Amino acid sequence: MPIHDQGYRRYGGDKVPRGRTWVIIARSGIRSMIGRRAFVALLIAAWLPFLVRAVQIYAAANLPQVQFLAPTGETFRQFLGQQEVFLFFVTVYAGAGLIANDRRANALQIYLSKPLTRVEYIVGKLAVLFGFLLFVSWVPAMLLLLVQVLFAGSFTFIRSNLYLFPAITLFAFIEGLAISLAMLALSSLSRSSRYVGILYAALLFFTQAITVVLRAVVGTTGLAWLSFTNSLDQIGNAIFRMPPAYDSPLALCVLSVVVVMGAAAAILERRVRGTEVIA
Repeated sequence: MPIHDQGYRRYGGDKVPRGRTWVIIARSGIRSMIGRRAFVALLIAAWLPFLVRAVQIYAAANLPQVQFLAPTGETFRQFLGQQEVFLFFVTVYAGAGLIANDRRANALQIYLSKPLTRVEYIVGKLAVLFGFLLFVSWVPAMLLLLVQVLFAGSFTFIRSNLYLFPAITLFAFIEGLAISLAMLALSSLSRSSRYVGILYAALLFFTQAITVVLRAVVGTTGLAWLSFTNSLDQIGNAIFRMPPAYDSPLALCVLSVVVVMGAAAAILERRVRGTEVIA
């Protein structure tokens, strides 16, 4: 009977450069979500408003009697506002279990063993949700600009609205990053993804309800900054050069979003901990 050597064998694969291990976590998370039919159906549904807007742009470019459908800068701000419903469902579906599931399986000790750092773990998880949010907000909005150029056959609209490229990008990235950080922080607080999803929805609806009640009491929307979503809407209108949606000062709305992001980062720093393995 042959005797096989079971001694040490050198690793023959490629070594991931230090600082890029978060890509592996992000890639794994994205593949896992794409493998779920319900989530794929949600992503497809999130692109239906894009198809509707594309048809409107085509009709305005080819049918004189429906020129009132011609796009303006406000059209793209409205489109991003319409996508907020899908952003909510994508956030709950894809983000609630990002850390909660790892905590339930006691996998943080494995993940956070060297050479994977805590920051790389968080960035990898953050990239999963952030990427999907951009896929249903920034990507279709930018494609709408391309569709407008193709159907109009000229760059007249683009030259007249050059601010739309940075405006769409800036707002979509601010919104996506703020939402991703908030959901990731909530996910780190529990071992149940279902509980995290309920908690996220409750916080959004509760703060919205508070602002509605305060508006009825004081007769103004000056306290709309208490709602995270209202603050994002106010920031979005400012970026797109539109009149403010609420009476709240823009500075307070920006501060509200910054505080939420800072609190989320602090929670993640305290909750995402593992056992370091000393090589």
